Amino acid sequence: MTIGTMSLSVTRGWHHPLMAHATLMFALAAVSAVGLFVDDRLLMGEPVWMKPMKFGFAMGVYGLTLAWLLSKLDKGRRIGWWLGTVFAVAGLMDVAAVAYAAAHGTFSHFNDNTDPVARTVQTVFSFAVMPLLLTTLVIAILVLIQRTGDLAATRALRAGLGLAVASMAVALWLSGPSGESPRTVTDASGHPVSMTGGHGIGDPDGHGMPLTNWSTTGGDLRVPHFIGLHAIHVLLLLTAVLRVLATDRNWLSDQRVRARLVGVAGLGYTGVFTVLSWQAKRGQSVIHPDRQTLTAFAGVTVLTLVAAVAVTIAARRKSEPPTAERQRDDVPSIPTR
Repeated sequence: MTIGTMSLSVTRGWHHPLMAHATLMFALAAVSAVGLFVDDRLLMGEPVWMKPMKFGFAMGVYGLTLAWLLSKLDKGRRIGWWLGTVFAVAGLMDVAAVAYAAAHGTFSHFNDNTDPVARTVQTVFSFAVMPLLLTTLVIAILVLIQRTGDLAATRALRAGLGLAVASMAVALWLSGPSGESPRTVTDASGHPVSMTGGHGIGDPDGHGMPLTNWSTTGGDLRVPHFIGLHAIHVLLLLTAVLRVLATDRNWLSDQRVRARLVGVAGLGYTGVFTVLSWQAKRGQSVIHPDRQTLTAFAGVTVLTLVAAVAVTIAARRKSEPPTAERQRDDVPSIPTR
């Protein structure tokens, strides 16, 4: 059996509209990657095709995850199918608007101009953004009321989807004014663009980091948005690693132990997401944390490690074979005359 045939066999039962959605997203990411080399236009110092590439890849990965997850539902499968379909269509419209704006060398988000391109993007966003949040929220509820796999995987999915919903709420938070707006910037053709709102807090169009373009001069809510959106992938990866480690570590063979460790990781991840959101809202760059932020991160780290160590020690003690002294105590004594 070839690798392609094996892949088709594995994904045959997955949600087909979301699979089509993911395929189109990855195709857009590939085309945008080519655009980085053949199109030298810049928006605020960033290649115009960088944003569609990042959106296409991220949405493709997330779409594949949902396509797999919806195939695991026992309850509400029909509702899940329709929710996945709505997500696939809305996500496609959302990212297509980003690519459409990039092709015209202008901004997609926060663009308050009245030209046809800006109006088209604004209309698409007004219809397509909210369904992404609502469908993810309802899918999270469906996962919450049932088990999807073993205890560890179920806990990873619940925590991951919960953080995804929170990250999308942060994305809506992005649409609000950020201190220095409205303002006027120039697009890739040098035309003025009126902007309202921004990714940055305190410096909405601040200097960005390589690749991510996260602000280095102010807070940036894209940081917690990214971290929260991909929590499900991190936690599922942890679940898979724990399952592999369980093959030669007896104390991990109990799925309840693995579920507790995933739960601890989920709480720690939530702490990091919360601190990053708080840091961004205070107008502080992710690469320039102050003492308060570092203290908060240290607190989350210590609590997470303590909880993980406690779970590990308890599990190892429970799995240890009885000592020789205990074995002698367990042997029934023979009465003497």
